[in-house]
Amino acid sequence: MAKSQRHPLSELNNYLPEKTFEDVVAYLQKYRVKLTITRARRSILGDYRNAHGEQNHRISVNGNLNPYGFLITLLHELAHLVTFEAHRHRVQPHGREWKDNYAGILKVFLQKKVFPEDIAQELNRSLHNLGASSCSEPGLMRVLKKYDNDAIGLHLVEEVQPGQWFVTRDNKIYKMEKKLRTRFLCTAYPSGKQYLFNGLYEVKIMERHP
Repeated sequence: MAKSQRHPLSELNNYLPEKTFEDVVAYLQKYRVKLTITRARRSILGDYRNAHGEQNHRISVNGNLNPYGFLITLLHELAHLVTFEAHRHRVQPHGREWKDNYAGILKVFLQKKVFPEDIAQELNRSLHNLGASSCSEPGLMRVLKKYDNDAIGLHLVEEVQPGQWFVTRDNKIYKMEKKLRTRFLCTAYPSGKQYLFNGLYEVKIMERHP
């Protein structure tokens, strides 16, 4: 009996939730997408570049995302591709046409129940007005962070109480001062300089004063 051949995109399965590989690959093959899995990028989770000349459609997704964040980001970029195929550059990047396409693609995966209930609830809640990225939807970002492999022992800045000290991922120490309108005012140690933090930034709370 002949050996079964390994799918050329089989490595992608390591980044996706269970039972989503075939559906995702169907999209990639239909539109002849060149998919790149990249190192973590601070400013973006994924990126889409439209086909032109001899170049195929290109999508990149950060490889450090948990499987659900990876899938959502990939579907976000696929919606850009589908929108470009229909409208070229005649519509806004995150306009109504993109939102409708993104919602349509998300519904396919929601109906297959590939997401945990808390993520599915947040996605269903946002379907009527999807944000330009998961980072612009705080509710979705909060539940996605629960599934990060490296999130054990970490807290969101919004969970830190005034007067508590915390350490960031780059080993800098801060003291929580107070919440302002949309950000949190914190004091750096030992410089005493003050900075504003997004409430969804992950930190480790210190048990005692440095």
